[in-house]
Amino acid sequence: MSDTSVKDVSASIRQRLLNLRRELGENFMMILNRYARERLLYRIGVSPYSDRFVLKGATLFTLWDDQPHRTTQDIDLLGLGNSAIPELVRLFQDICSLPVGDDGLQLPADEVTGEEIREDQVYGGVRIRLSAYLGKTRIRLQVDIGFGDSVTPGPENVSIPSLLDLPHPRLRAYPQETVIAEKTQAIVVLGMANSRMKDFYDLWTLARNHEYEGRPLSEALRATFARRQTTIPGDLPIGLAEQFGADEIKRAQWQAFARKSGLAADGPELAVVIRAIREFILPPLEAARDGRALALNWCPGRGWSGVVREG
Repeated sequence: MSDTSVKDVSASIRQRLLNLRRELGENFMMILNRYARERLLYRIGVSPYSDRFVLKGATLFTLWDDQPHRTTQDIDLLGLGNSAIPELVRLFQDICSLPVGDDGLQLPADEVTGEEIREDQVYGGVRIRLSAYLGKTRIRLQVDIGFGDSVTPGPENVSIPSLLDLPHPRLRAYPQETVIAEKTQAIVVLGMANSRMKDFYDLWTLARNHEYEGRPLSEALRATFARRQTTIPGDLPIGLAEQFGADEIKRAQWQAFARKSGLAADGPELAVVIRAIREFILPPLEAARDGRALALNWCPGRGWSGVVREG
């Protein structure tokens, strides 16, 4: 494709995204970042390396909930196989160089870099940084890749919605049960030092919007805690206690998270969120600890019961 054609496509995509921004009322750079992440996921899905990654993180909430979720600018993946940084950089250089249907973006392979994730208090991983260009506009992208986690009951095949009705990214992804299990494990292991307010928000969102069967959820919790070599406590974890929700520092962290994530100003207090999570997660967590099946079902607004869901 000639330089003129590339510029024409980029200009057309940019205008369509500007029109979308007016419809959604969102910040344009956030729209650009979301679009670039979508098209990078598409490239991963059609690449020879698609079986090396499982999608996780906030991106999945756009599939699960027909409403806006917290703002994110990163892609989170579970990596399978070689975790060496040079190998992952090479993979993403290849992914960026793939010939795909024109979406107006250029992803220079020579701008792909990798580094160890050091700030994660629970588990490390590899951070890939790269750039996408829409015309002259540079969009910085970050992909965080973790390794070694258990996915129970197993990855699901998903299709990510497209902002501009382009071919959808298709990848393997975490089931909700594993998302819940990993976030619960982080809350347990970090205790009072936990500043990951996104985990509380995500658990609260899942519990209030979705139904669950107790058996697969307790199995996911058991598998994740075992894989991460964490003992399920016999007592109430401090991260789920009233003390945590009432702590002034934690309340300030929650409010800062809400502002940064673009959440509603009249959203719930941290203490309310923790009480809701406690009601939701304690029965399957206790079942996982005791090695028994939880023959109950969760229904938002009703809680846990032995009523079998229809359908």
